[in-house]
Amino acid sequence: MTQQMTSPEHIEYVLRLGDNALILGQRLSEWCGHAPVLEEDMALANMSLDLIGQARMLLTHAGRLEGRGRDEDQLAFLRTEPNYRNLTLCELPNQDFARTMVRNFLYSSFQKLLWERLMTSSDAELAAIAAKSIKEARYHAQHAGDWVIRLGDGTAESHARAQGALDYLWPYTAEFFVTTPVDDTVAAAGVGPAWSELETAWEALVMPVLAEATLTVPARTPFRSYGKFGRHSEHMGHLLAEMQIMQRTYPGAQW
Repeated sequence: MTQQMTSPEHIEYVLRLGDNALILGQRLSEWCGHAPVLEEDMALANMSLDLIGQARMLLTHAGRLEGRGRDEDQLAFLRTEPNYRNLTLCELPNQDFARTMVRNFLYSSFQKLLWERLMTSSDAELAAIAAKSIKEARYHAQHAGDWVIRLGDGTAESHARAQGALDYLWPYTAEFFVTTPVDDTVAAAGVGPAWSELETAWEALVMPVLAEATLTVPARTPFRSYGKFGRHSEHMGHLLAEMQIMQRTYPGAQW
């Protein structure tokens, strides 16, 4: 573990990573027992566990950097909605299998690039987490990308669902690349890249797959979501209510 930089920006950057993994992991767990085939039920459950594992490491690290005595459970379950810094994309309802696969592809492709850059972080603990997590992100991106192609270039019904999912989700991807003072400070310290730096590389990853899937990429609009600034969608409160109920009802409970 390193505490080379314990500025608020450093802590928030690590929290943002942890919150993305936590909230998307929670969403994917909702597929357990409900996926269209048994193999995908197991795959989605395992990807959820991958993300929760990443969240545990990141939130533990954030708590140590913060130095206020908060552990992974307190950060995961005992914050209020505006204190979460996850991307809005991660909290949106699954809706159906097509939307889940398109979201997983868009997000994991971005996360793969981010973990690659974070492996050289000046924060040694974060670099170690990235080295472990990159393997999972590569699999997640490949798995989801394969399904995006199968759905998009499949039947009329599967194509329509995949296109509808992309139309709905694409505007939320602009949030990935919105510049923040946090990113500027962290990038200057060598902790991690400003996320805005990854846009060109991300498009180079996702566009060929979407083209092979015969999907039309929507034009960018002025719409912006601001989950990473703590301003969430109407869906976040419902997700947290379910996720936090045990800790809120029985504070400090031990098994």
